[in-house]
Amino acid sequence: MAIEIKVPPLGESLVDAVVASWHKGEGDSVNRGDVLLELETDKVNLDVTAEEDGVLASIQRGEGETVTVGEVLGTLDAGAVNGQSAAPQAEAAAAAAPAQEAVAVRPEMEKLPAPQPSPQTEESPAEPVAPEQENGVRAAPTIRRIAEEHAIDLANVTGTGPGGRIMRDDLLAYLARQGAAPAVAVPVAPPAPAPPPTLPQGAPAQGAPVAPPPSGREAEEERVRLSRRRQTIAQRLVQAQQTAAMLTTFNEVDMSAVMEVRKRRRETFKERYGVNLGFMSFFTKAVVGALKAFPQVNAELQGNEMVLKRYYDIGIAVGVEDGLVVPVVRNADRLSFAGIEQEIVELATKARENTLSLAELQGGTFTITNGGIFGSLLSTPILNAPQVGILGMHTIQQRPVVRNGEIVIAPMMYLALSYDHRVVDGREAVQFLVRIKELIEDPETLLLEG
Repeated sequence: MAIEIKVPPLGESLVDAVVASWHKGEGDSVNRGDVLLELETDKVNLDVTAEEDGVLASIQRGEGETVTVGEVLGTLDAGAVNGQSAAPQAEAAAAAAPAQEAVAVRPEMEKLPAPQPSPQTEESPAEPVAPEQENGVRAAPTIRRIAEEHAIDLANVTGTGPGGRIMRDDLLAYLARQGAAPAVAVPVAPPAPAPPPTLPQGAPAQGAPVAPPPSGREAEEERVRLSRRRQTIAQRLVQAQQTAAMLTTFNEVDMSAVMEVRKRRRETFKERYGVNLGFMSFFTKAVVGALKAFPQVNAELQGNEMVLKRYYDIGIAVGVEDGLVVPVVRNADRLSFAGIEQEIVELATKARENTLSLAELQGGTFTITNGGIFGSLLSTPILNAPQVGILGMHTIQQRPVVRNGEIVIAPMMYLALSYDHRVVDGREAVQFLVRIKELIEDPETLLLEG
């Protein structure tokens, strides 16, 4: 029985995704729950799994293609094993449609009884072999077809897929090593009209002119497709600048008191709670205290109304391979220092492992970003719309400061608050940042504010 593999619901406000990678190839046996492919959305990556045991019969949308919710990605032959179809009518359907690809016909050939051993001449047909393994080489029918058209011996290609399966990228890498990469872009024209063979993503259509080999500076350039997340980040940053009256105010904070507390409490804190006592818990507590004093910074502009939020869901920016994600620490005002640190560690780990859920990325009321971990001394963070405020932390630097009329060396950090001037006035923004400075320089007050 053929089961359509469809794009599942992606979550709130998400209607499309990009096929990031197929984990299974045509003709592969799969078990229920196995990951078939990965979809890349604006916020997270989602796995599409097999609903039943069987064989992946066809792949209809390739890597890099944009797909929408409910769209068919491929088909699964439920109940089939090792290329043998469980549907008795499939043989008749294959005979009625000879133009179908080999992946739809070969499984039925496997059902025919094997011929008795007999001497064969050079011209006599060989016994049918499973499409995924032939002559000791594992490759999908589409890969074999492209290799045949370009006179490639698959025995010379190293497979990187499961069980040594030869994937499309392996074929392209082999062509590149042989200096024949452009040749795979255009398939050999068939003698009669027929559906074009499956080509690697981005290859020109049959009959299209082939671009000449790059020369000069172009030969030293590399084109890399932006990930869906990277595209979304670009769009939202431009949108934030175009739709908000964004300004930034700066201050500096003496980190001596916080660093002294961390030094005294670090070991016992780690032993008791299993996490390090970091700077983020202090700043999260300080932000909550400042938001309570200046609630308009914890607001959102909706039309002609300002929505003041009496809850404190603080987004913590985390750098990942292809950009920045902002998971949310819920009800930060109700969490202890240990609770905040544990939540941040868990969310940051999920972000780097690409396992965050959509719920963990939505609904923040204010954001903290720490460019200091990368060595940034000063920056102007961009708002995370629809929020109206974001705090930027920076690297700690030993600098000369004046205390009680004397010049001393102290660990100083620049702070930056970007805010939407449509909702927050400059006076409130400056006072908000000063309040954070006061709480950090006297961390005992954080217990009262929290």
